[in-house]
Amino acid sequence: MRADRILLLLLLPGLLYFLVFHYGALFGNVLAFQDYVPFLGVRDSEWVGLAHFERMFTDPLFWSAVTNTVLIAVLQLAFFFPAPLALALLLHSIAGDTLRKFVQSVVYLPHFLSWVIVIALFQHMLGGAGVINGWLADLGVGGISIIGNPDAYKPLVVAQVIWKECGWATIIFLAALSQVDEQMYEAAALDGASWWRRLWHVTLPAIRPVIILLLVLRLGEFLSIGFEQFFLQRQSVGAEAGEVLDTFVYYTGFASGDFGYAAAVGLFKGVIGIALIYTANKVAHRFGEQGVYKS
Repeated sequence: MRADRILLLLLLPGLLYFLVFHYGALFGNVLAFQDYVPFLGVRDSEWVGLAHFERMFTDPLFWSAVTNTVLIAVLQLAFFFPAPLALALLLHSIAGDTLRKFVQSVVYLPHFLSWVIVIALFQHMLGGAGVINGWLADLGVGGISIIGNPDAYKPLVVAQVIWKECGWATIIFLAALSQVDEQMYEAAALDGASWWRRLWHVTLPAIRPVIILLLVLRLGEFLSIGFEQFFLQRQSVGAEAGEVLDTFVYYTGFASGDFGYAAAVGLFKGVIGIALIYTANKVAHRFGEQGVYKS
């Protein structure tokens, strides 16, 4: 403890954050079983048992939010999850250190932009009066409707996530790639292996534990696809297309004052997340990987 006191002090702020805002917040799940009234508090609010959960499973607005969340999560898993790996492999193959660092700096930059700025940029490019529609108008071609179009909303939000977070997500993959033994590449090249075979038989097997670990963690957050991005764009496409579970909890709890029902939806999402990460971890064990934890 004394030898590592500096490291422990550096760890303390992050530890306090998780204790207060993650573990401490778990006590708020009691609201899911109450008709919670802020003026009465937790102690004096009426207990309703599983009434909120019975209402939840018969609420079409809840199931609409679930459907939107699952569809967007599947699209993110299919397109966003492999994108950082592909970009990391591309960056790793760049020979010049100067060029690699420059490209890394460029692709990392969007991560530090707020969602307000990112959505404003997409609006400026793809909106009805945006740059692309302006070019099409100059060419005498009809404009395209992307921003505000419910049918294009789900691919649009996935594209926004890829543009904003893909570069930053390569950090872990690049760290894993840096640990691959270069002698294995040289031996494969001497045996006549092409670039594709070196990738398939050397690179991917070497970083497979990292890929499996990140996949398990991503499945654990399958229903937590974000809040701010969807909150800022919900009004433009309507609740039917733009409502996800996080915004549903916000509008139900804070906008409508139905705190107990909102807490029940949040608890449901957490339970599903636990089940998904447990199942994914078991599957990882079946493939011989450690996953998040050993059983």
